[in-house]
Amino acid sequence: MDLDAYSAAHRDEWDRLDELGRRRHYTGREADELIERYQSGSTQLSAIKTVAGSTSQGDRLSVSLSRARLRFTGAGTNILRQLPVFFAIHLPAALYRIRWLTLAVAVATFVIAGLYALWITQNPAVLAALGSNEDLKKLVDEDFVDYYSENPAASFTGQVWTNNAWIAAQCIAFGILGVFVPAVIFQNAQNLGITGAVMFEYQRGDIFFLYILPHGLLELTAIFVAAAAGLRIFWAWVAPGPKTRGQSLAENGRSLFTVAIGLVFVLLVSGIIEGFVTPAPWPWFVKIGIGALALAAFLFYMLFVGGRAARAGHTGDLEEFEAGATQLVAG
Repeated sequence: MDLDAYSAAHRDEWDRLDELGRRRHYTGREADELIERYQSGSTQLSAIKTVAGSTSQGDRLSVSLSRARLRFTGAGTNILRQLPVFFAIHLPAALYRIRWLTLAVAVATFVIAGLYALWITQNPAVLAALGSNEDLKKLVDEDFVDYYSENPAASFTGQVWTNNAWIAAQCIAFGILGVFVPAVIFQNAQNLGITGAVMFEYQRGDIFFLYILPHGLLELTAIFVAAAAGLRIFWAWVAPGPKTRGQSLAENGRSLFTVAIGLVFVLLVSGIIEGFVTPAPWPWFVKIGIGALALAAFLFYMLFVGGRAARAGHTGDLEEFEAGATQLVAG
């Protein structure tokens, strides 16, 4: 099958299905047409998946079919009953779509942080420019550790949660600008490299990792995901493919807004770890082990659960979630 030719041959049918699926009221003839086009569209989607697997054409048709199915089932929904569908299918599918971009952001962050750390440790003048010896010693001996325990754990958890969630939301909301996300990535990498360099220069490298890794493994990964989502939205505008820029932005924006919602919960977990685990006087292997376990759980959710959902044809689109969840409730 030539997928492009097949899509072009059925484009008018799919556009009509999508148009009918968006309506709220139908004449008798339109209702019949909706069901007929739903049946033929289902057959065509099956043919696409059999030959080509998951494709952008198939994903778009799947959303149109879900919306159409919602119209003729006429079922109501309960938001609490939709949540399992959201967390089991749509959120992991949306995360899976940006897995490679997330990895690229992570690599870029660590490379920049490493270069900054190397530059500072190899140049005493640069280290001296960061502050006096007394100020830097106070940072490594007191301020760095005290930061995690100077406020009650519960209020500190809320503070870092809201701050990180706000950064993640900004990455996704302002990703279309093209410059906001790279600026956030660079700033985070710079701060990480500078702090690490100072801690290592004063022989406190073990303290640096002990207080960064428990929460930072999951927290940084969540920020990488948010940055990847923002870059994906920007690229949807730069290279929309066969769609118009408006269509490409709308489809990717709906899907990646799903990521923004999911990261609120991920960052809550990292905030709890930062507030209660990071400052705790526990052995290093317990504290870092908790952080590693949280990261492993997230990666399993993103790659394994998300991969399975993506292979089943789910995209993470919020409209698909609405239609699919309603059909699930309808039985």
